[in-house]
Amino acid sequence: MFYWLTEFSDGGDIFNLFRYITFRAGMAFATALIFGFMFGRPLIDLLRRRQGKGQPIRDDGPQSHLAKAGTPTMGGLLILSALMVSTLMWARLDNVYVWIVVLVTLAFGIIGFADDYAKVTKQNTKGVSGRVRMAIGLVIAALASYAAASFHPAALTGQLAVPFFKDALINLGYFYIPFGMLVIVGAANSVNFTDGLDGLAIMPVMVAGATLGVIAYVVGNFNFSEYLGVHFVPGTGELLVFSAALFGAGLGFLWYNAPPAAVFMGDTGSLALGGALGAIAVCTKHEIVLAIVGGLFVVETLSVIIQVLYYKRTGKRVFLMAPIHHHFEKKGWSEPQIVIRFWIISLILAMIGLATLKVR
Repeated sequence: MFYWLTEFSDGGDIFNLFRYITFRAGMAFATALIFGFMFGRPLIDLLRRRQGKGQPIRDDGPQSHLAKAGTPTMGGLLILSALMVSTLMWARLDNVYVWIVVLVTLAFGIIGFADDYAKVTKQNTKGVSGRVRMAIGLVIAALASYAAASFHPAALTGQLAVPFFKDALINLGYFYIPFGMLVIVGAANSVNFTDGLDGLAIMPVMVAGATLGVIAYVVGNFNFSEYLGVHFVPGTGELLVFSAALFGAGLGFLWYNAPPAAVFMGDTGSLALGGALGAIAVCTKHEIVLAIVGGLFVVETLSVIIQVLYYKRTGKRVFLMAPIHHHFEKKGWSEPQIVIRFWIISLILAMIGLATLKVR
């Protein structure tokens, strides 16, 4: 919104600052962070009054989780509010990629909100049918993938970029849309699987979001993309503003979600943030890099898939409990140990993801 102030600039005044993506990204971070600090406690108090018993706790989960009974959920509302307000204030609203990512984030947030609402009102852990959530998510992802592909440069439309190699492209043609759907829906559900311990999901999301923001800035800048040998996608640099807002909103939420959590993110936040990461990856043509940067989410998802398939086939379990963070709980790791070690892993994976920009 504030970008329009550049119309009053003669090139040498304060209004000229609003032309710079980096300046607006910094302001987006600060705005989202301040928003989270200002409205976090009032929102938590409101959720506690409205929800009563809070998020239902699984009976078959680790016994330590029973002490969390009564903690309100839907904390993702705080993240989404800070993220949307900040993005709409500081991003260029004539940028199609910003709108693709914003709308995907909001749409998956609505799905998550419906699921959280069903869980709280019915006081069980089932919520909305998984098939219904998946079907709606696939429709949203299909529209987003088609929109992104429509605005990609002609040479990149329907192409899958391969990291570590210059100019390496795989022509998926019409299959790019299903592939984009898999990336977005897969990212949304992977973050959802990871959100099982206080602070576990939000930090890796922030790290992945910041990494993708840097990648978006590089990919959207002709000089940087040419120097580093990555594919130039005009307009994607503006997604740095969204990513900075995501980081600020995440920090504001983490203040209240740090152990012991005063509020849970819920599906409202996890599905929305995962969808956002997937949408940024599709827009910037860095879908494979997302699997590296978000490798922690991939492992969490694979642990669930392996557990389910192996159990159906043999009646036995590979892990003591899935997703895998619960496996380590069962093995006696404390919750802070798991959370901090997983944070470290996410940071390492982010560095590897950034290395793909140079190692070609």
